[in-house]
Amino acid sequence: MGDVKFLAGRTAIVTGATRGIGRAIALKLAQEGANVVFNYLNNKKLADSLLSEIKEHGVKGLAFKVDVRDFDKVQKMKNVVLDKLGTFDILINNAGITKDVSLAMMSQDDWDSVLDSNLKGVFNVTKAAIFTFMKQKRGNIINISSLSGIIGMAGQTNYSASKGGVISFTKSLAKEVAPFNVRVNAVAPGFIETDMVAGLDQKKILDLIPMKRLGKPEEVAEVISFLLQENSGYITGQIIRIDGGLGM
Repeated sequence: MGDVKFLAGRTAIVTGATRGIGRAIALKLAQEGANVVFNYLNNKKLADSLLSEIKEHGVKGLAFKVDVRDFDKVQKMKNVVLDKLGTFDILINNAGITKDVSLAMMSQDDWDSVLDSNLKGVFNVTKAAIFTFMKQKRGNIINISSLSGIIGMAGQTNYSASKGGVISFTKSLAKEVAPFNVRVNAVAPGFIETDMVAGLDQKKILDLIPMKRLGKPEEVAEVISFLLQENSGYITGQIIRIDGGLGM
């Protein structure tokens, strides 16, 4: 863990943090000294458990039952964070869902719900944060995209479109806010050991991956940690793949 906690005194918002990659990120940031704010959709038991683990690192934690698709509730969450913690300077847009089905069989709801969660949700939360970051001339935004948003995946036109949108959003916003000392990057995980991947054909997946294994949520969290450090201060508008070579 080390003696120096480089995020001491900082506050991070992590969306969709109760499981998988989001949970690993939230715990990593707490371990590095950041106060951690997160939202969840339904599972209060998981949220309470994560909140306890965050606080075990000697930092502050806040949990909100907020749907990122709800613009007004996201704004209210931001206001409570500012009221209770003073400010925040890190945003990790992680919340997302999948509804995989071929386009021929895809319903309007399959399309709309994935785009609303994965892309509009990123807009809602980032919009809530951006003026705070610009005003204080300090901020770091990291969006969780996906390899699907870069190379596309059959049966995932909705998910791939949403995550491709996140990539374009990242690059455009990075150009807008760079003069305000705000950095915006994205990571694009491949197949990671999460609930989202658990139901897929593991052998078929491993045959596709040059490294012949799934990634771990903690490996994604380590890349996030690097992007938050001063050593990465000249990196913005980038999309970093974490995929075991799958997208080569």
